[in-house]
Amino acid sequence: MTEPVEPEPEVAQRVFGAGLPLVRRYAADLAQHGVELGLIGPLEPARLWTRHLLNCGLVAPLIPEGSAVADVGSGAGLPGLVLAAARPDLRMTLIEPMERRVVWLQDEIARLGLEQVLVRRARAEEVGERFEVVTARAVGALKKLLPVVVPLVRPGGSIALMKGAGVEEEIRAADRVIRRLRLRDLRVEIVGTGMASLETRVLTATVPD
Repeated sequence: MTEPVEPEPEVAQRVFGAGLPLVRRYAADLAQHGVELGLIGPLEPARLWTRHLLNCGLVAPLIPEGSAVADVGSGAGLPGLVLAAARPDLRMTLIEPMERRVVWLQDEIARLGLEQVLVRRARAEEVGERFEVVTARAVGALKKLLPVVVPLVRPGGSIALMKGAGVEEEIRAADRVIRRLRLRDLRVEIVGTGMASLETRVLTATVPD
């Protein structure tokens, strides 16, 4: 039995503004094809907006205007495609090693007309390019994730990593890694407070010059 697709919440207009029509199209495509392609689990269409799209959209205000952004382990395009739809000023690179996910991302970029988005089929360690901002969602614990994403950041650039409620414990476990990488201004931004169940934690930090 196919799970029902979550109706678009009223708060979506507040989160996405002028980008909402494009996010709607992406939501419809992901709801239609995401489960069969293995991009999202069978229960996810019923919480597609609140669990996935809206919390990715809440990251957008944390990214400086006109930034070159990399989304590591982009998968279904979360948060990369959502950020690109919400922020057409960003130059987005989606980094994904799995071929079937890369095909989906390329097809979806074409369907949405997102000319400022590129896909790189590679592991993060193989990219050989640096960006002003690097983001990731549900990729792994900080202790292992930081050594992968930080080398992709230009000197003086930043990371914006979507994390769960256990982020403070992850920070403590990654203390040696954080000091070795010399990350500055590390903090947990809590965005979406007061928006029902949308509260989202984003770990931000600056990479040294």
